Parts: sequence; C-alpha cells; structure tokens
Amino acid sequence: MNKIKVVHYINQFFAGLGGEEKADTKPFKADQLPPISKQLQKVLGEEFEVVGTVVCGDSYFGENVDEATEELIKLIDSLNPKLFISGPAFNAGRYGLASATIAATVKEKLNIPVLTGMYPENPGADMYKKDIYIIETKNSAAGMRDAMKKMGKLAVKIAKGEEIGSPEEEHYIKRGVRVNYFTEKDGARRAVDMLIKKINGEEFETEYPMPVFDRVEVAKAIEDLSKAKIALVTSGGIVPKGNPDRIESSSATKYGAYDFKEIDDLTKENSETAHGGYDPVYANEDSDRVLPIDVLRDMEKEGKIGALYETWFSTVGNGTAVANAESFAKEIADKLHEEKVDAVILTST
Repeated sequence: MNKIKVVHYINQFFAGLGGEEKADTKPFKADQLPPISKQLQKVLGEEFEVVGTVVCGDSYFGENVDEATEELIKLIDSLNPKLFISGPAFNAGRYGLASATIAATVKEKLNIPVLTGMYPENPGADMYKKDIYIIETKNSAAGMRDAMKKMGKLAVKIAKGEEIGSPEEEHYIKRGVRVNYFTEKDGARRAVDMLIKKINGEEFETEYPMPVFDRVEVAKAIEDLSKAKIALVTSGGIVPKGNPDRIESSSATKYGAYDFKEIDDLTKENSETAHGGYDPVYANEDSDRVLPIDVLRDMEKEGKIGALYETWFSTVGNGTAVANAESFAKEIADKLHEEKVDAVILTST
C-alpha cells in the first residue's frame, strides 16, 4: 500500500534545539523525526507516513519572512508530500505566524492539502483562518495531546478529500464560510426556538453571529496644555541601545518602561528600534522620528506643555496578539493614572 506522505513544520523549541537563544536558527530538514513529529505520525495512522520535519527559528522567520518561506518551500517540495501540517503553535505568536504563513504558501505553491493548529487569539489565526484550516487549540502546550488528536482526525479527512463538517464538528476555527445544508426544521421554527430560549434566559447559539467591534469612548479635550503632564507610549519598538528587555521584533510578549530624565534627544548611541517588518535604518539613526522626545522637550521648555512624564513605554505592534496588546495597555494605563498623567501621545511606525 502506498502511504500518503506528510511533511511537518515546527520551530526550534519543538525541534529540541532550545528557546530564545536558538530562535535565529535558519531553515533546515531534521535528520530524524523529533518526538512531536513521531506523535503526529501516531495520530495519523498507518495510511500516512511523516517523511520529514522541517524546522525554522521563530526570530529568523519573523525577520526574514520572504527568504525563510522560499527556503522552507524548497525543503518541503523536495520531500514530495501529499499533505503538509505545521505546529500546533498554541498562543506563541511568532510560531503561529510562521506556521500559518508556511501552510498557506504550501497550499498555494505546491497545491496540496494543509493544516495547522493554534489558539484563536494567535495573530496567525486571525490572519489566515479564511485561507486554511486551523484547529482550535488551548492556550499552551499543556493541550498538546488534545490538539494532536483533533489535528490528526481532520488531517485524514482533508488528505482523503472527504467532506469537512462544521467548525463545531471538526474543531477548527471558524473561517467565515457559509454552507447551505438541509435541516429537519425550517428557518422560521429555528428562529422562534432561539427567541423562546432568549426570553427564558436559556443558552442558545445564533446561526448568524454578528461581528463585534471595539468601541473606545473619545476622551475629553485638555483645556490647557501648558499645565498638562504628557506621556509617551509607542508600538514602534523604540528601546534603549541593546534592547535590554529583549522585546521581540514580532509578536511581542512584553513591553518596556524606560527612564529618560537625563535624555533630551534620542540618538543612534542611546536608542534603537526592536521592531521587525519595516526598514529600521531611519529609526535607528534617529529614534526621535518614531518617539519625538526632542520636540516635546522643546515644547516643555517653551511652556507649551506643562511637563513630560519622564518614562516612555514601548512594545512592538508587528504581529502582536490582541490579547497581549490589551494586557499591555491596561497595565500602562494604570501606571499613568497613578502618576496623574493628563494625556498620552501614542506613536507607531
């Protein structure tokens, strides 16, 4: 029996190389299947054969997306697979972006079925859920066994060209694709049933979920800027020279708070950007282009603003999960509120 060939993609951690210290690992094919790929083989069954595992460091991929993708596609194509699986990446943002990007590219370039898995709030899921099947996983690798089981089940169906059920049945993240199907009750009866449940305070699930948009109330205008304390917050990744907190260039999991009491001007000697995804040359030459400390210092001396709050907060917006961004914002806002800051200037790239 000819088995269906499968290629698996993982990052440096699941390949057993290490964590952040090995995140710059360039793409390569593993000499032997890592434990996670052997686990994948087990859930796929005897009709499938994992013929190879390709690996790439999260940072290398995030900072060299085009080159890394091209290198990985060549490695994958050389193994002549009929099915490609990446991850699962859980809530690891950079890993999720890489897993989804590679899967989508394999589907487009090699024209074979693909599958990955990750937590719904992973930026990779948000960007690619309409293009590929993504099994919904738990937040961390503690959910590995459950994720692998669900990925294996759906992978078999995809590879064999079988009919794919609903997201609820197959455990993949909703793709926004609507499918016609026959039911025992017509739409009017189903609608009345849902209405009765709603009136009675019972749980029900709509067949037509509406999008939820985040609404932010507009703050009141500052009446007198000459008496206001102003703070600087940026998602442009401006950090002290050397990036002391090791803020990631993509899919940030942290932010930094940096004192600038003795700084009137950001220079290439005292600051840089940690941000990936855009050309950092001009930001590294003069970080005031992203975080205008020099101009605000002048405005402070001229009395146009009351005072600068002399700590800047910085993270990277590139691929950062919404949940992480919201968490950063709440912590930063609480600190600024305690310090009685009147207004914040938010800057990006």
